[in-house]
Amino acid sequence: MSAAAEGAWEGRYTYPTPPPGGWTADDLDRIPGLPPHTELIDGGLFFRSPQADFHRAALHLLENALAEAAPDAFQVVRGAAVRLGGRDRPEPDLMVVAHDARTGPGGTWYYPSDVVLTVEVVSEDSEWRDREIKPRKYAGARIRRYWRVEKNGAQPVVCVYELDPATRSYTITGIHHHRLELPEPFPVDIDLTAVRRRP
Repeated sequence: MSAAAEGAWEGRYTYPTPPPGGWTADDLDRIPGLPPHTELIDGGLFFRSPQADFHRAALHLLENALAEAAPDAFQVVRGAAVRLGGRDRPEPDLMVVAHDARTGPGGTWYYPSDVVLTVEVVSEDSEWRDREIKPRKYAGARIRRYWRVEKNGAQPVVCVYELDPATRSYTITGIHHHRLELPEPFPVDIDLTAVRRRP
């Protein structure tokens, strides 16, 4: 892009200027004008692109199936973050948290100790974060389970990981192409091909 083209954008947008050392998890609720679902990773802000149809369909399928299967001790959460530390507050696409987990009436995030599962649906703008950065952060915070959802044609493929507590890293326990049948964190049996049959 030429300098002239870059200069044409000046004055059209206002971006928050980070403090020395970057933003903190507490700052995220106080920065004016942030778009919805802004994430904080290593003190930097990440903005989400609009979700593609596959992303929305896969989330819809998994959210409904998890909510239907979840016992009373758990709740399925969408649109909230998990506070992993002073400089990290990512927002998983889905989380399963303890039913009594609360951070106050205006709470926008959960403690990792209340989270039993995080789910990320990989999109073009999130590949690096969903495949590399977030799993490492979630494992470091001792979140026991992580599902990464990849697109294979029009169908989701779910890569299932479980925490190795000795190394505080994830170990893959299965790659599920057509059916996701698992006993933990509670029994689920999800027909992944149903994402193609939605109305």
